Amino acid sequence: MLPTTSVNSRIQGNGTLSSRDAARHTAGAKRYKYLRRLLHFRHMDFEFALWQMLYLVKHQGKEYDVEWGYAFDVHLNAFYPLLVILHFIQLFFIKYVVLSDWFIGYFVGNTFWLISIGYYIYITFLGYSALPFLKNTVVLLYPFAALILLYVLSLALGWNFTAMLYAFYKYRVN
Repeated sequence: MLPTTSVNSRIQGNGTLSSRDAARHTAGAKRYKYLRRLLHFRHMDFEFALWQMLYLVKHQGKEYDVEWGYAFDVHLNAFYPLLVILHFIQLFFIKYVVLSDWFIGYFVGNTFWLISIGYYIYITFLGYSALPFLKNTVVLLYPFAALILLYVLSLALGWNFTAMLYAFYKYRVN
């Protein structure tokens, strides 16, 4: 059976720390403790640090790979402008300009989509082209051709991507 109260409890009855324990948890006390340990030579583990530098490093052979963390970071860096353009900037124009049935409506709406997806493709290209072991990263720019073709085709046919997605989400909510 677990005890529910104790005589020498660090926590007072109302859930707060005692004054002595609260003084230990201040920023100044933590900073003093950290700096004191930093400046004492016997607290420094040089042997473990040297071992980490020589061995937790991955030896690159002929097979290179991209870490998932780097790929995820590239994705997030590329997705942020898309998110800002489509979910923030476009909101100022959506009701009176983008959702109108005129040419200017689907021109502005589809241009937002072109710019945002173009940013995503280009920033993804920049992220992966920064890696020296990846060759022929220009392939990541090839979707631009299909994107521009789809943009011109949507303008010629009067197809408004934003109005289509607006109707889709409105139908899903109802």
